[in-house]
Amino acid sequence: MSHKPVHASNLPKPVGPYSPGMSFDRLIFVSGQGATDPATGTLTGNTVEAQTAQCLKNVQAILQAAGSDLQHVLRCGVFLLDMTEFPKMNAAYMRAFGDHRPARTTVQVAGLPGDGLLVEIDAIAYRP
Repeated sequence: MSHKPVHASNLPKPVGPYSPGMSFDRLIFVSGQGATDPATGTLTGNTVEAQTAQCLKNVQAILQAAGSDLQHVLRCGVFLLDMTEFPKMNAAYMRAFGDHRPARTTVQVAGLPGDGLLVEIDAIAYRP
């Protein structure tokens, strides 16, 4: 078995020395995604709802580049700057996943890498 990075021209650019995603056999590990719009390189929205939606669009783009999609997500990690925003984040998260309910951990963090960033989301999925 071997692992390989997930790359595509429409993916958000990493802010550090890491790949947007890594595939190993049929598993896909998606690095934490902020709310940067890959087309513009700018932060999408200043609300946790708008940013959660963009984070998950970024996760989805990486999964699709690896041959998967949101319905194949097994687990997500959600990192919130302010836990009082949990209900708003959760509503946007539910809209993106529909009836699919991956395992999830949500924590409040002291900071995120980017001015104005309110949420970051990572994921583990599989390629069907």
